[in-house]
Formats: sequence, C-alpha cells, structure tokens
Amino acid sequence: MPAPSAAIAATSGAGHDLRIMALIGTGHFLSHFYMLCLPPLFLSWRAEFGASFAELGLAVALMSGTTALLQTPVGFAVDRHGARPFLVGGTLLMALSISAMAAAPGVWAIWALAILSGVGNSVIHPADYAILAGSIDKARMGRAFAMHTFTGNLGFALAPPVIALLAAAVGWRASLLIVGLLGVPVVAAILVQSRILRDQAKPRAGEAGPSGRDLLLSRPILLFFAFFLLSSMAGSGIQAFVITVLGQLWGTPVAVASMVLTGYMAGATGGTLVGGWVADATKRSLMGFVVVLTLFAVAMILALGLMPMPEPVLPVVALLGGLALGASRTPRDIMLKDASPPGQIGKVFGFVSSGLPLGSALMPVPLGLLIDLGHPELVLPVVAAVLVLSLLCAGAAQSDARSRRGVTPAPAE
Repeated sequence: MPAPSAAIAATSGAGHDLRIMALIGTGHFLSHFYMLCLPPLFLSWRAEFGASFAELGLAVALMSGTTALLQTPVGFAVDRHGARPFLVGGTLLMALSISAMAAAPGVWAIWALAILSGVGNSVIHPADYAILAGSIDKARMGRAFAMHTFTGNLGFALAPPVIALLAAAVGWRASLLIVGLLGVPVVAAILVQSRILRDQAKPRAGEAGPSGRDLLLSRPILLFFAFFLLSSMAGSGIQAFVITVLGQLWGTPVAVASMVLTGYMAGATGGTLVGGWVADATKRSLMGFVVVLTLFAVAMILALGLMPMPEPVLPVVALLGGLALGASRTPRDIMLKDASPPGQIGKVFGFVSSGLPLGSALMPVPLGLLIDLGHPELVLPVVAAVLVLSLLCAGAAQSDARSRRGVTPAPAE
C-alpha cells in the first residue's frame, strides 16, 4: 500500500489542489463571515426586541465562546473518525442556524441559535487543517494554508458591509435568511466532490504516539498556544485602539486614523498570500523568516506610537507593518503542522487556534485602562512588547518540537 504522501503525489496537480483550496476556503470564508454578520443588525434588533446592547453583544459572545470551547474536543473527534463528516455537518449547522434567526421571535432565540451556529463553527479549524494536510501536495502546502487564512480574513472584512447593505435593501430577516442559505450549496459542493478530500495521514502500524492529553499539555504545543495567543492579543490591540491612540498622541483626524487601520488590515490580509509563497519556496529557516518579519512589524508599530509623521505617511507605515505580520502567519501554521504527530492534526489545531479568540478577548480591556489612566503613549509599545514575547514562545516551541522528533532542518533544495 503506497504511503499517504505517495498517494497524494499520484493524484494531485495544481488544478486538483486549487479545487480543494476552493472547497475548504469557501467554508472558511462563511465561518468568519457568520461570526461578524450579527453586529450590523444590533440597531434593528434593539428597535424590534427592545433589547439592551449588552443583551445583543451576548449573541456574539455566545457564538465566539462556543466555537472556542468546542474546537479542542471536536479536534479529538476529527482525528478519531475523520474530518469530512464533521466538515459537512458543521458547515450545514452553522449556516442553517444563521438562516433560522430570520424567524426569531425575540433576542432569546438569537442567543440559542448563536450557540448552535458556534457548535457548527467549531469544526472548521480542526477539520480544515486535517483535510489540507492530507489532500494538498507538500510543494503547495504553504499556499494552501495561506489561502485558508486569506479567505477567513476576507469573510471578516466583507460581513459588515454586505449585511448592512442587504438589511437596508430587504430587511434584517431576509438578509439573514439569504446569507445563511449560502451555506447549502457549499455543503452540496463538498458532498459532490468529497472524493478529492483526503484525511490526514494516520500513524503507521506499531508507531505509538503520545496520548491526546499528553500531547496538548506538552511543552512545544503549549508554547505554540502561547505564540498564537500573544499574536492575537497584539493584533486585537492594534485593531481596537490605534485610531484612539493616534488621535490622542498626534491629533490625527479620525478619517486619517481610520485609513491607518484600513492599511494595517489590508496588509495583514494580503500578506498571508506572500507568506504562503515563501513557505513553499523555503525549505528551512521558516523561524528566521518569522523573526525578521515580526521585528520589522514591531518597528513599524513603534514608529506609529513614538514618531510624529506627516498624515499621508501613517497609512503606508501601517500597511507595511500589517503586510509583515500577515506574511509571518502562514509559516507559523506550517511550523505547527510539522510539530503535530501523524493523525493528531485536528486536536492540535483545534486547541492551539482557540488561543486566537481568547487573545482577542484579553487585550482590549487592559489597553483601554492604560488610555483611561492617561497613558495612550504606552499602548503601541505594549503591543510591540507582546509581539516580541510571542517570538520567544515561537522559537522555543519549534526548538522543542525538533528535539522531540530528533530531526534537524532539511537542507535547502
């Protein structure tokens, strides 16, 4: 029986891999789109249901929290039973729950359906990465991971304007029904083409690996979790407060500061594709690539907070910083895949990627307190320090993972 890598090589080409990226990427796009399609409807729900903003915000918290909490147990199930059934079922549940909100009689129904949608959403990361690792040719793995991240970011970016425009045109109920039902043809496409989706490679006969609990609590995986967590904390700090900080430090108008945030977000999104190409072209020193890019991003962030600049320069600096950070994300994912034992990618990515929403939740409050205490000048240096700390975790994680595997970096080809 041929090895999994040989089987992939025998059946895959660029077109084959592009079909897989399109299938997985479309589901990932919807996953992120649904996470941010609710906030634009808060004013409509407040008028119709008489709910407070705290009650409305609870809908987003319930969806995100459910997703984060269930990713790890779903990862265990994906590794045990295979990823495809979970991907199909999770995508369908996620989409139909959003559609069902169109008939919600009150905010309590929104909460219940948000939880159900979060349950469906929780399968996406463990199932997607397990399928990509098993289906994509190794020569294109970096670009596949990059496209996965890119489609998710695109979903985040498009959800607010699309929902706002739809709600203005057809009302909030019809808009949720429409975007929710978009998931049905995605599920149908996955089912029709499921033969090209391969599960991750399993351990060879007699090859004993660590138990799931021991693996997730091992030093390399915990360090990768910290790397993802700290990276997310830094990103959420920039997104939440760069407009406020620039206004308080340099008197930057809101319109210009908003362009700074847009530049950062555009760079971070586009940079993932650059990182995927580099990850495929580079056979070693991915960690060095991540270090250089992250330190460059740190320099750009510090420049925004410490140096007065002409207003037209600010968005360019933010764009460059975002581009560098975005490009470092795909090598990060590849390093985590390489540190995952055969057959355990689902649980590893489910656990480690739960650090992303957790990091987004942890950072805004302490940074907001800094501003409230009259120290906006400390916000961006704190963000930069968190990024440097994330690099220390990444380096230690990769070093530990290599020492446990007993291998050295492959020579350049």
